[in-house]
Amino acid sequence: MEIIIEPWKRLVVHEIIEYRFDDFVQMVASQNRSMGGGIPTINWAKGIVFSMGALPDTESIIQEKLKGILHWGSVIFAIKERFEKQIIRENVTINFNDVGVNEIFAKLAETLKTQSKFKSA
Repeated sequence: MEIIIEPWKRLVVHEIIEYRFDDFVQMVASQNRSMGGGIPTINWAKGIVFSMGALPDTESIIQEKLKGILHWGSVIFAIKERFEKQIIRENVTINFNDVGVNEIFAKLAETLKTQSKFKSA
């Protein structure tokens, strides 16, 4: 039996939306309340918190995936240099998951930092 590990070749993000961290947290908290609660978990890598929306698996998207190309419709992100497992704001708990060991997420975070309009703020 042959086992092949074939990493993704390319990630195409069609839209990025940046928030200041406090605005990002407020958005997550309000979405959480409107969806009925629970504790939301947000990705963190290399100083960036983010949430992504993959495109649905249509025939053409699946063909792209078979070629090693991922397509995400959007990535929403904010700068958060220091990792914390959890924060509590306005009676809402938000967990963070350090996904920086994932090569795609780590490279995405580095790219988003270069695109940030708030990086020096």
